[in-house]
Amino acid sequence: MSVIPFDEREGTIWFDGAMVPWRDAKIHVLSHGLHYGSAVFEGERAYGGRIFKSREHSERLRRSAELLDFTIPFSVDEIEAAKAHVLATSGLQDAYLRPVAWRGSEMMGVAAQKNTIHLAIAAWEWPSYFDPATKMKGIRLDLADYRRPDPRTAPSTSKAAGLYMICTISKHRAENKGYADALMLDWEDNVAECTGANVFFVQDGVIHTPQADRFLNGITRQTVIELAKRRGIRVVERRIRPEEMAGFSECFITGSAAEVTPVSEIGPYRFTPAELTKTLMDDYSAEVQPHAAAA
Repeated sequence: MSVIPFDEREGTIWFDGAMVPWRDAKIHVLSHGLHYGSAVFEGERAYGGRIFKSREHSERLRRSAELLDFTIPFSVDEIEAAKAHVLATSGLQDAYLRPVAWRGSEMMGVAAQKNTIHLAIAAWEWPSYFDPATKMKGIRLDLADYRRPDPRTAPSTSKAAGLYMICTISKHRAENKGYADALMLDWEDNVAECTGANVFFVQDGVIHTPQADRFLNGITRQTVIELAKRRGIRVVERRIRPEEMAGFSECFITGSAAEVTPVSEIGPYRFTPAELTKTLMDDYSAEVQPHAAAA
């Protein structure tokens, strides 16, 4: 089956305050964001025509930009209105939205204080991130070679485009070996996250997850922790050593794209998707669907 490249699709994209034809939403090859990674973005899901936790994503987008030392020239309210307009214009009820902000092309060098800051928002249909036929069996993860960087060396709490370079490399390497994704460690060799999702483990009815102060504290991650606590399930956020994975019975990952996805294997470690994982999968589905129907 042929795949339509993203620059050849039909529709419109919100670009610096105006809706433009999809194929005309272009930037110059000498844009600073392309050369120096001065870009931030969000990945969001809409269910039934409503964007789940939309405002939290818009607020994080602006915070991410500020961590990269630029200010998006649109307020959170303006970004919210733009996303709603994009979704309505797309005609999609269940969709993925991608807001992205970047430095333009006025200056080409490390310094770029005078560059215009741009913002674009697109929406498209989004199927299951992982194969639905195998999702309930649990996906297989490789162990990545690259480490998440020390926060003293990179703005690790920003959803910055440049931070995903090693994620793309790691995911490609994993897929080439037959895995669905890769688990990354931090610079001290503690368990960190996957290439685009946070990770959770279960041991004796208690959930353990890496402390999110060295990588992005995902909005889906925060939602799942809250859902677990509503059920009285204890959640421990701490440093986790790789060898501890041998003692965990269940594992799952979370993200706006991945939602809640069970894991059956991480390198030499094995897990069995079971009741607690299924409960949180169901709770997350219930959380996003009523949100779509409300208001």
